[in-house]
Amino acid sequence: MLILFVGGVVPRLTDARKELRRAQITEAAVRCFGRNGLERTSIADITAESGLSTGSIYAHYNNKADLVQAAAREVLAQRAAVLGEYAAGDTPPDPEELLARLIAAIDAVDARVGVQTWGEATTDPAIRDIVVDMTDRMRALLHDCVTAWLVKVEHHEPAEARERATPIARRISAQYLAELLYAALRSPTEEPSS
Repeated sequence: MLILFVGGVVPRLTDARKELRRAQITEAAVRCFGRNGLERTSIADITAESGLSTGSIYAHYNNKADLVQAAAREVLAQRAAVLGEYAAGDTPPDPEELLARLIAAIDAVDARVGVQTWGEATTDPAIRDIVVDMTDRMRALLHDCVTAWLVKVEHHEPAEARERATPIARRISAQYLAELLYAALRSPTEEPSS
């Protein structure tokens, strides 16, 4: 379908194209939030970072709060995806290796956005819901990873493995979150070079 406007015809965006555009905007927002902070980032900053028009930003997001929510989902979903891959593997990593992989994959910008989002979650119910949901999902995926390791590598019975996995997964989660906080607090000049 085409929409007519003064001066020509504009093709309607497909759903796939809309999702790509939303991802482009969200990624730009994450970079801006990581660099400037949630409060100090403006829609103009995100517009400049994304290379899109302000109208395009507002066509996909109602306001900055919507962008903060999208950024929170994006950052947390990335970690959840990695954990899902580990649990599904034929030889899941042992708890020490799992933690080492998670820590090695920490991106300082994403860490800053994540920590800022946690702070916002204390006062914004919509962000709190996102953070609680994603944190619960990550904890469940960590539990699944440890359970899979106990069953596939250590040869425990599934019921016993699920029970034994709970305290191990909690320790991994706590250590990972501590490292994430540490990464977020380091200044850009303290970040190790790749």
